[in-house]
Amino acid sequence: MTSLARRMFELLEPVCMVTFAADECNEELAALGHRTYWDGYFASRAAPLGRVPAEVVHAAFYNFADGEVARHIPSAWETIPPEESVAARGRGSAASLRRILGPELAGSRGLARAADLTMKAATSAPIEGRVMYAGMRTLPVPSDPVARLWHAATMLREHRGDGHIAALVGARIGGTEAHVLDALAQGIHPPESFGRVHHLPKERLAEVMAGLRERGLVDEEGRFTEAGRETKRRIEALTDELASAPYEALSPTETDELIAELEPITAVLVASGSQ
Repeated sequence: MTSLARRMFELLEPVCMVTFAADECNEELAALGHRTYWDGYFASRAAPLGRVPAEVVHAAFYNFADGEVARHIPSAWETIPPEESVAARGRGSAASLRRILGPELAGSRGLARAADLTMKAATSAPIEGRVMYAGMRTLPVPSDPVARLWHAATMLREHRGDGHIAALVGARIGGTEAHVLDALAQGIHPPESFGRVHHLPKERLAEVMAGLRERGLVDEEGRFTEAGRETKRRIEALTDELASAPYEALSPTETDELIAELEPITAVLVASGSQ
């Protein structure tokens, strides 16, 4: 089941990535009045949590630097209701999928079946300890198959993300430290140049690297030690394990059918970079 969770992540992540890589979602959010990409990102992704303070969003998202969330929440909701932002996110993401996939694939029976099976998995997991996933579960399920596929994939992405945070907390790896480990796993060196952290103050990055060295996870050159590589492996393995519950709702036949229907969809999205 763990290997299935990893396979489903590989198949569904390109579906979710249109939200961040393609233009339509940003255009929908800008049309509402969001001034910047990050205003729209925080307002629409956090919207299912309700009008919670920045501290709650910071805790739920986990991997943003101190103060980043507060620059956008709650100000991004002051003139634009959260419900409108999350609806715009869904509309834009579905529009991106339709454009990239083309009318034949977007309107196919295979995509509709994939949407139904993905939604069956996405609505079958326990919500306890899954803050972002639980928020997504409160939203209405779209009737349109393309929108439903995106919605279900995003629910599963948030479910996996909640589990990943639990794995990071258990390993005592903070949000910035997690980005450093991801950079090293991708072969990026120095890891401080990684796009998710390079903008942070040099003093903060130096503090993070010093802490990882002190724990024996990176060496003096800022590269993985064996202990660091093993820590990253354990985190990813536990993330897969914690992400497996939704797929227990599918029979072996349904699982095979879902994979078969998603493969051509994912291939098109990967070829386009989800944009």
